[in-house]
Amino acid sequence: MAFDYKKEYKEFYMPKNKPSIINVPKMNYLAVRGKGNPNEENGEYKEAIGLLYAMAFTIKMSYKGSYKIGGYFEYVVPPLEGFWWQDGQMGNIDYQNKDKLSFISLIRLPDFVTKKDFEWAIDEATKKKKRDMSKVEFLTYAEGLCVQCMHIGSYDDEPATVDLMHKYMEENGYELDVTNTRYHHEIYLSDPRKCDVAKLKTVIRHPIKKTK
Repeated sequence: MAFDYKKEYKEFYMPKNKPSIINVPKMNYLAVRGKGNPNEENGEYKEAIGLLYAMAFTIKMSYKGSYKIGGYFEYVVPPLEGFWWQDGQMGNIDYQNKDKLSFISLIRLPDFVTKKDFEWAIDEATKKKKRDMSKVEFLTYAEGLCVQCMHIGSYDDEPATVDLMHKYMEENGYELDVTNTRYHHEIYLSDPRKCDVAKLKTVIRHPIKKTK
């Protein structure tokens, strides 16, 4: 049976729909940076998703080609994730002004995938997909201490869940620690093209620190 990160690491991908505190360790990701409304038909966000999945599946299928990524095992490609921010509004996303959004779109890499493997995959995907993959980067990120919660429903309704998260952290002696290197984080467990909006599952995560 294929290794599924969502099932094996439920503390990171399947939290309950009530806030909790978690310490997220260092992980490696495929990442693409961009700006603009994620709903824009031919915008940077849609391009980023295409690039990420092209790379993710190139790496996943490497065992079928001449290049064998060391430590390979059968696995399910982890879910799409995103760091989001707006200039001057760190931690407070204005859902009515999405054109001002900046993002880093992400897909987690298996631990055995090295920077050398990534560089091979960039060349391979560029040749096979016949598209420029230079925007994709190998990102190592240690998220650290966070408050998180499962949000169920429309992305536009996230502020209610965020309010619950912030109330919970304050009650437990923490404060928000969103900076220019610590972000509003979303993990997308549902495909909005196939799932009823009311049933969309999204993990929301905010960085925090102990109140002084």
